Amino acid sequence: MSHNVHPYSHRLGIIRDWKSRWFGMNKQYRDYLKADILIRQYLEKRLKGMYIAAIEIERSQKAFRVIIKTSRPGMIIGRSGEGATKLRNDVVKKLAAIGASHGEELKIDIEEVRSPESNAAIVVQMISEGLEKRMPFRRVMKQTVEKVMASRDVQGVKIYLGGRLGGADMARAEVLKKGRIPLQTFRADIDYAIGRATIPQGDLGIKVWIYKGDIFASDIK
Repeated sequence: MSHNVHPYSHRLGIIRDWKSRWFGMNKQYRDYLKADILIRQYLEKRLKGMYIAAIEIERSQKAFRVIIKTSRPGMIIGRSGEGATKLRNDVVKKLAAIGASHGEELKIDIEEVRSPESNAAIVVQMISEGLEKRMPFRRVMKQTVEKVMASRDVQGVKIYLGGRLGGADMARAEVLKKGRIPLQTFRADIDYAIGRATIPQGDLGIKVWIYKGDIFASDIK
């Protein structure tokens, strides 16, 4: 029997790197892992609607660095950097509340995602927004697939929706696919994300796979 494996973890150490990177932090593994998960959840909730692609964390003995990748950096940074300063202070308070240390300095770096249509996490948020605005789910899926495939570096896309689609009494699933999605090829650069849309009838589950070609050893170097 085959098993469904998360496309990101399937490629860790091959073409993907870890989203939490610790340097010289052998002790207190449990505490650091818990702090990273709570900080990620807090930032995802606080920055909802700002098209966050990924939140990466780097730790060392002296520093704690949070890298936020977004297609709307201006909304987070704010006028003359006020938003970024407030966000940093809020993260410091949150770390203190959960009893986690952040070394001598805490840095928050905000990186811009140049092509949001080819990022699975941002595409999930776009679909979620459309469904929450009561748009027909088939139209949302079709328009999103066309938008994603219009991007030059995308070779395939697959969208899954599950739940009470269209307000139906019985839950079901719909899948729309275009191009190739080679899930079992390790060098295939497949971006994957899951999310949910909250509608009056309940939550709808969203899954997105985006295939952006193969990555070879020479490309990684």
